[in-house]
Amino acid sequence: MSENPFDHSAIDDVIHGRLRLGVMAYLSTASPAIFGELRDKVGATDGNLSTHLKKLEEAGYVKQEKRFVGKRPQTRVFLTDTGRKAWIAWIEHMQGLMRAAE
Repeated sequence: MSENPFDHSAIDDVIHGRLRLGVMAYLSTASPAIFGELRDKVGATDGNLSTHLKKLEEAGYVKQEKRFVGKRPQTRVFLTDTGRKAWIAWIEHMQGLMRAAE
């Protein structure tokens, strides 16, 4: 964190979007998650979640694994090691901002 405790420039914008924040929070405790389970937990539509997962995947924060269970397709979403580190850094930055505001 910079010398300025209110510096918001280091906030990870990939994580900070509301839906992506929910995805990262959920995956930090439930990785891997089935796509439908994740969609329901974060209150998204299929298309909206897919768009946000693509952005998180491009950043290297999540990976998706597509497979079949019986004859049905299933997508599992994993939080990567890079994603976990980014999540922890985001939390620490938010905690620093909150401490500065006390």
